[in-house]
Amino acid sequence: MSYLEYAVKTVPTGLRKVLHINWALVILLTAIASVGFLMLYSVAGGRMHVWAEPQMERFAFGLVAMFAVAFVPIWFWRNIAGVAFGLSLLLLVAVEFVGTVGMGAQRWIDLGFMRLQPSELTKITLVMILAAYYDWLDLRKTSRPFWVLVPLVLILLPVALVLRQPDLGTAILLLFGGGVMMFLAGVHFLYFVVVIALGAGLVAAVFTSRGTEWQLLKDYQYRRIDTFLDPSTDPLGAGYHISQAKIALGSGGWSGRGFMQGTQSRLNFLPEKHTDFIFTTLAEEFGFVGAISLLSLYVALIVFTVAAALRNRDRFSSLLTLGVSATLFFYFAVNMGMVMGLAPVVGVPLPLVSYGGSAMLVLLLAYGLVQSAHIHRPRGRT
Repeated sequence: MSYLEYAVKTVPTGLRKVLHINWALVILLTAIASVGFLMLYSVAGGRMHVWAEPQMERFAFGLVAMFAVAFVPIWFWRNIAGVAFGLSLLLLVAVEFVGTVGMGAQRWIDLGFMRLQPSELTKITLVMILAAYYDWLDLRKTSRPFWVLVPLVLILLPVALVLRQPDLGTAILLLFGGGVMMFLAGVHFLYFVVVIALGAGLVAAVFTSRGTEWQLLKDYQYRRIDTFLDPSTDPLGAGYHISQAKIALGSGGWSGRGFMQGTQSRLNFLPEKHTDFIFTTLAEEFGFVGAISLLSLYVALIVFTVAAALRNRDRFSSLLTLGVSATLFFYFAVNMGMVMGLAPVVGVPLPLVSYGGSAMLVLLLAYGLVQSAHIHRPRGRT
C-alpha cells in the first residue's frame, strides 16, 4: 500500500469522500457554467440581475445538491431508481392537469420558488431505471424478445406523455437516450436495424399524414421541418429564427466582434438569445475561437465522464455514468446542430449555458450520481 493510499484510509469517512471526488468533472462543469454567466451578462446589456445573477444562484444551489447526491452511496440510488422513475411519470401526468403554459406548450409545474419541468427530470430517471434494470437482468437474457420489450415500454411511456405537452425535442432525446442505454447494455444490433427501419417508415407516415384527419404532428412542428429544409421560404415568419441565427454565426468570423459587441443580440434581432439560441451570441462575439473553445469543454467533460465509467467496477454504475454522458452529448449536439441549421429547431437548451433552472439542476443532479459512483467504487491495492 502506498503512502497516499494509507493517508486516505486513515482520514475520517466524510473527509475521505471529499478526497475521492472527481474534481476534474467539477472544474469542467464550473467552467462551462461560467461561460453561460458571461454570455447572459452580455445579452442583458451588461446587467447582472436580469439573467446572470439568477443563473449563478441556481448553479450554486445545484452544485450543493450535486455534492449531497454524491456523498450518498451508489447502492441507494440503484435501489430507488424505480421510485424515482415512477415519481417522474406522475409529475408528467400532473402537467396535464396543473401544468403552466408557456410559448404554446404546457410543460411546467409552478412550485412557487421555481418552475419545474418534469420532462427534464425524466431524462435522468429513465437512465437510472434502465441501468438498474440491466444490472438486475441476467446477461444471457439481454437480447431475448420479452426482456427487450420491458425497456421499450419504460422508454415509450414518458415519450408518449412528453409528446402530449407537446415537446418533440425532449421526446426525441428520451428516445435516443433510452436507445443508447439498450445498446450499451448489449442488446443485439438487429433490434436496432428493425427500429431504424420502423423510424424511416414513421418519417414517411409523418409527411404523408400532413393535411389529413390523422395528421401525426402539430402544424407548428411541420413548419419547423419546412424551415429546416429551406429557411428562405419564410425568412420573416417560421424561418426567422434560423435565418437570424445563421447571420449571427457568420458575422462572428474567426475571432468575433468582441464581448458585448454582437449586433444581432444587442439590437434584438436574435430571438431567444438567452435560452435556446445563446450559442449564436457566443459565436458572434467570440467567433470560431470562442465556439470551438466551448465545444472543447463539452468534449473534455464527455471524455472525463466516460473515463470515470470505465473505472467503475459494477454494471449499474458503469451504465449510469455512460447514460449521463450520452444525455449530455445529445443536449449540446442537438442544440448546436439546431442553431447552425443542421437539425430542426426543437427547443433544446444548451446545457449549463442557456438560461433556465430545471435543465441545469437536473444535469448537476445527474453528475451527482456520477460522482456517487466514482466516490463509492471499490478501491483495492494497486
